[in-house]
Amino acid sequence: MSENILVAVAWPYANGPLHIGHAAGVYIPADIFARYQRLKGNNVLMVSGSDSHGTPVTLEAEKQGVSEEDIFQKYHAEFLGYWESLGVTFDLFTSTHTENHAKIAQKIFLDLYNNGYIYKDTTSQPYCTQEKRFLADRYVHGKCPHCDFEQARGDQCDNCGRTLDPQELIDMTCLLCGDHPTFKNTEHFFLKLSHFEKSLIDWVKKQSHWRPNVRNFSIGYLEGGLKDRAITRDIKWGIPVPIDGYEDKSIYVWFEAVVGYLSASQEWANGTNNKDQWKDYWLGNSRSYYFMGKDNIPFHTIIWPAMLMGSGELNLPYDVPANEYLNLEGLKLSTSRNWAVWLSDYLKQYEPDPLRYVISSNMPETSDSDFSWKEYVRANNDELVATYGNLVHRVLTMVHRKFEGRVPTPKNIDTNSRNLFEEAKSLFEDTGKKINECKFRAGLSSAMTLAQSVNRYLDQQAPWKATPEDAATTLWVSLSVINCLKIALYPFLPFSSEKLHLMLGFEGSIQDNAWTWDPDQIQPNVLLPKPNALFTKLDYSVVEQETQLMG
Repeated sequence: MSENILVAVAWPYANGPLHIGHAAGVYIPADIFARYQRLKGNNVLMVSGSDSHGTPVTLEAEKQGVSEEDIFQKYHAEFLGYWESLGVTFDLFTSTHTENHAKIAQKIFLDLYNNGYIYKDTTSQPYCTQEKRFLADRYVHGKCPHCDFEQARGDQCDNCGRTLDPQELIDMTCLLCGDHPTFKNTEHFFLKLSHFEKSLIDWVKKQSHWRPNVRNFSIGYLEGGLKDRAITRDIKWGIPVPIDGYEDKSIYVWFEAVVGYLSASQEWANGTNNKDQWKDYWLGNSRSYYFMGKDNIPFHTIIWPAMLMGSGELNLPYDVPANEYLNLEGLKLSTSRNWAVWLSDYLKQYEPDPLRYVISSNMPETSDSDFSWKEYVRANNDELVATYGNLVHRVLTMVHRKFEGRVPTPKNIDTNSRNLFEEAKSLFEDTGKKINECKFRAGLSSAMTLAQSVNRYLDQQAPWKATPEDAATTLWVSLSVINCLKIALYPFLPFSSEKLHLMLGFEGSIQDNAWTWDPDQIQPNVLLPKPNALFTKLDYSVVEQETQLMG
């Protein structure tokens, strides 16, 4: 029986381009998972969008001397281009700057307010006397009180992941003028997070299927005690507070952005013939997976669940498979220092599948990992080209040379062939199991182990010097297991798998089929098209060329 599965993907700030760290942390793992679940026959809804509001967008607009709308629209269009080129298959990638999102974010605000979980209070906020304005959290930097990181923001420390209040920062400075802000009283609305502390601890401790780093971080955060958080800010660019008298304030971006998963689901449903279809993913028997980087863990294991608990009967997250960070050449990625591989630059020069492969094989699932151009070229040449691509090319060219391009008819299936089929069945099942558990590195490893086994089988059987009858059997067996590889690797390498799908004599798309494999899917006597290389070998000069562009 098919399941309803929501794939909720972190919303990138629409204030700048994205790099491979974003792809590794969030978008490629989410796409691998969604592609697999669709092939399994589950009802999948994968949603996200551009985080269009808040100070990151405002800061960039002020820097460039344009409107926030201009900034948001520019980067939103870029993001859509990334997903198409990289093969990230959203059912809807929208933005927080829509009437639909504003309406639903305001509804959640009012539901919590009417249920007694939002209240008004006077708070002391940073105020710049030179600019004569209150400073939203990202307009101030200072030292983190928890880890001493020097560049902590007023809302969060990127080093230790703790959410912060500006008053906690040590030696705080204003990003606009460089001076030390004063503090002035202003009235805001607060989310009563403290009310949900015990319920959240009880809930998180039951999530034994979560990654240990996500579960342990969340428990530690909760055991440190929850403080109520202001959820409005003195800023015009954002969603207005839906209560009269607060026209100069907006709903704080971290509050309204997490509502985006719900608003995007409803926007998607509005575009179908069943406007209530979103309920299949938010009520009752469904599972929701929230993909994001580790800096967003508390917003999705603590704050968003508290909002859901307080506003109604909507499902809490089933899993939050947050990744750690991807470093670059041994150093932390830094957009300000241009220490990054930008997706736009990469996709102009190289194919998407090798990047998807290298990221998947080294995904930062439980600890930080590293991307290097030397390893990228090595993995492309040694694993994709030499192990997998060469296997496909060897088999298909022999079929054309020995059997005029038609799938040969097997005669006697020997012990080696039967053993390979058993291994293929086991590794295919293991790949699916690992993807379903969000263990993507292990899933890819199982599939590539099978590719190595087919290469050994070919060397043992030596069809190039065997009798025509034995060669026919060996090549048919090899084609059958290559077809297994095509399906197992499709979530990771969709473009090359689709290419191989056609080279094996099939029509249409792999997406039209299911996550099933048996040897008889390869039918004898089918005429195969002439094979083309699945992957392109790279010269090692790429390493020096690309590293010189960084920093």
